[in-house]
Amino acid sequence: MRSIMIIAAFMVGLGTLMAQLADKMTASPALAKSVSQKTAVEMPAQLGGRSLSIPRDARGHFQTEGRIEGQRIAFMVDTGASVVALNEKSAARFGFRPSRSDYTTTVSTANGTIKAARTRLAMVELDGIVVRDVDAMVLPDEALSENLLGLSFLSKLKRFEYANGRLVLEQ
Repeated sequence: MRSIMIIAAFMVGLGTLMAQLADKMTASPALAKSVSQKTAVEMPAQLGGRSLSIPRDARGHFQTEGRIEGQRIAFMVDTGASVVALNEKSAARFGFRPSRSDYTTTVSTANGTIKAARTRLAMVELDGIVVRDVDAMVLPDEALSENLLGLSFLSKLKRFEYANGRLVLEQ
């Protein structure tokens, strides 16, 4: 129960911080005009690639649905997470079931330090944006309530930015 409360407090704090940072950022006028109200849009030729625009939810977080190796999964985009982080329940759906001896990597979280199991995802997709060979970690369910889409995915994109109340990802 204590871990759940700590995770909840971390998520609220992270959401507040992201909302404050988002409010301080300004949108690129060219991008703001080119992004439609749809969640995923094909960008004009001058910008190239695919783009996904994710609205901020009531908590100030950016929630999206994606696919890992073809199967659906919900993510919270977390630019502060160095890798994609999956809880054990979600990871098991994709066939990743680390044994206790696989939890060898120490990671720092809002709960303090915890052991995680490293894995690599062959493919992660968000509405047409496909990234292959993505580093990930599996954390115990009690340490991670929501799956996090971290920098091991985001850093393989052309760019990501906050614009007009939305997180815009471009490949």
